[in-house]
Amino acid sequence: MSDFRETGTAPVPDAGPMQKGMHTDTERCVRAVRSKDERFDGWFFTAVLTTGVYCRPSCPVVPPKPENMVFHPSAAACQQAGFRACKRCRPDTSPGSPEWNRRADAVARAMRLIADGTVDREGVPGLAARLGYSTRQVERQLLAELGAGPLALARAQRAQTARLLIETTALPMAEVAFAAGFSSVRAFNDTVREVFALTPGELRARAPRRAPGSAGTPGSTGASGVPAALSLRLPFRAPLTPDNLFGHLAATAVPGVEEWRDGAYRRTLRLPHGHGFVALAPRPDHVACRLTLTDPRDLTVAISRCRRLLDLDADPVAVDDRLRADPLLAPLVDKAPGRRVPRTVDEAEFAVRAVLGQQVSTAAARTHAARLVTAHGEPVDDPDPGGGLTHLFPSPEALAGLDPETLALPRARRATLTTLVRALVDGDLRLGVGSDWPETRAKLLALPGFGPWTADVIALRALGDPDAFLPTDLGIRRAARGLGLPSTPAALTARAAAWRPWRAYAVQYLWATDDHPINVLPA
Repeated sequence: MSDFRETGTAPVPDAGPMQKGMHTDTERCVRAVRSKDERFDGWFFTAVLTTGVYCRPSCPVVPPKPENMVFHPSAAACQQAGFRACKRCRPDTSPGSPEWNRRADAVARAMRLIADGTVDREGVPGLAARLGYSTRQVERQLLAELGAGPLALARAQRAQTARLLIETTALPMAEVAFAAGFSSVRAFNDTVREVFALTPGELRARAPRRAPGSAGTPGSTGASGVPAALSLRLPFRAPLTPDNLFGHLAATAVPGVEEWRDGAYRRTLRLPHGHGFVALAPRPDHVACRLTLTDPRDLTVAISRCRRLLDLDADPVAVDDRLRADPLLAPLVDKAPGRRVPRTVDEAEFAVRAVLGQQVSTAAARTHAARLVTAHGEPVDDPDPGGGLTHLFPSPEALAGLDPETLALPRARRATLTTLVRALVDGDLRLGVGSDWPETRAKLLALPGFGPWTADVIALRALGDPDAFLPTDLGIRRAARGLGLPSTPAALTARAAAWRPWRAYAVQYLWATDDHPINVLPA
């Protein structure tokens, strides 16, 4: 099959499925740069030898000559090679590579952990310990595939956060430095100058003027005494169909922790240095994000978790091309391309909610979760007047001492919940962005009361496995029957083998055939 698809003008490279090391395919990268196709942003970066800058593939400037282009797999690798970020296309703000969300190997797990701030909080030894490798092995693997080690990758992420704070807040530069994760103001100044070829002051002077009150200062407080909010845009690869994504989050929202209000999904966040609040609203070319943080050091982590929640680093073209090859799925894909998988900002929270939702309706699951939140959640004050966010979802440690007899659940499900909580607290079960998907699924299935549906829905929404599948789900079986697909779990699983590695997205298209509220973007 050709790697290129003919369009009305120039041939455009086929966006998927991509393979590891696309940056080594020079001809393919050159064609992508010439087509200026935004779908390739984040897959690789173009470094220009004559100017010393690196760009997105979609950079609006006239493409350089092929002999003047070299390609790197990450912004960190470009910076490591001495290139600075283009001031026109701002490559440091492109969507993340889909590779790190679809792969389960050590490099992908490392990248997910780095995005979640593990290196900044625990250093490279902490990253290696979470992966089960030595620091030398981790550094060697990342350098071989990404052209940069964990420290350089974390540094590139700090530079991106620093730029965001410089351009969108009035935070003093010293506070920006420490909020972005730098250990000193000098390191902050040196990095900004090296990466952007501008001083922090020059970056702020070049930024568009903010309307009064449009973007506050994370960690500062307004007249009401609550932290001010920061408004930003979360980019994604088009297309994106928002109805089932936001509809699912709104329809399953736990009162006090989540709500849909004023056209946005809002929820509380438990973060490494404190708590926060986020409001996310779909827009045609981005997701509007409004964050309120008690500690500005949590900005990078909060953004990463919001992107993960909405699956914004997905490659919808690769997904839809694979699913469209099935003639029974093709009409669903063509009707609403770019469906995403609604995920989570807290893996342990979702696992608890999955147990509460076993064999009950969505409404009943929300009721059970709301009772748990009221009894064991940490109270917080909603910064928005009239908002309904009152609690953080209880942590496993907060649930460790609950009396099972107080739960309005069948006795077997009480035992399942308390066993899950104990495994999380003891460390026997670790749910997070760095989890090994097959190993974690096996550990879940070994817990009493955990069947395939519970383990698979946690793999799909909490672990982020893009190939997780729910053949025993009643909604999936009903949708399959209506489309003429096999409806028994075994036969449906066999048919779904052709949809790999994107079966989690097939689940979204199948669920969307129902008129359930999870498929409707709230008014």
